[in-house]
Amino acid sequence: MVTIGICEDEAWFADDLRRKKEEYLKERGLAGLVRVFARGEELLKYYEKPDIVLMDIKLPGQNGMKLAGSMRNSGSESQIIFVTSYQEYVFQAFDMDAVHYLLKPVDRETLYGALDKALKRAACDQGKTLLADRGEVTVRIHFREIVYGEVFGHRVFIHTFTGASSFSGTLDALEEILDRRFFRCHRSYLVNMDHVMDKGEGFAVMRGGDRVLISRRKQSEFTRRLLKACRGGEG
Repeated sequence: MVTIGICEDEAWFADDLRRKKEEYLKERGLAGLVRVFARGEELLKYYEKPDIVLMDIKLPGQNGMKLAGSMRNSGSESQIIFVTSYQEYVFQAFDMDAVHYLLKPVDRETLYGALDKALKRAACDQGKTLLADRGEVTVRIHFREIVYGEVFGHRVFIHTFTGASSFSGTLDALEEILDRRFFRCHRSYLVNMDHVMDKGEGFAVMRGGDRVLISRRKQSEFTRRLLKACRGGEG
């Protein structure tokens, strides 16, 4: 069963989103539950985090950006879609690994496309994790959280939204574990194509601002993979 949360304090808009979500589930032939939260704190306290959350930016109490950060820090795997009237937070939204950033009013076709993408990501992420060391503790990292991997000496460093972890090994071994969203762009770097923000001559800018090298012989394939990622994995 698919669970969808709506975090929206405007009752009329929340009702409209609820209706559209229920129609979406019916048209896709999916069993599901839609729940509305008027405040971010209600969502955080809810015992079961939804598979997908549609969230406004301006909310009473904790705003949408802080709420998304709290969810990520708590280990929530919810796929977040921001639905707002404010354009200026778009880059912050994708730093939070948001699936989409929709501007009000939202038409049915755009909303359905965002929901399809969220469900695809949720299915892709299910159960895909690896273990690495962060200081003196071992942490479990979901594949979608990995921005890029980097080898230095005999250790592989995994860079995520919340910091870096490492393990003793090789980048070749990491490449065998990870899935098709990752690309070996250089002998020292393995990147998550979903988190590439820009490409320059011989380098890529990752989510968060870090730069990684792209070897000369990987330039063409990297560009092709980047275009494919921008189209949502189609083609």
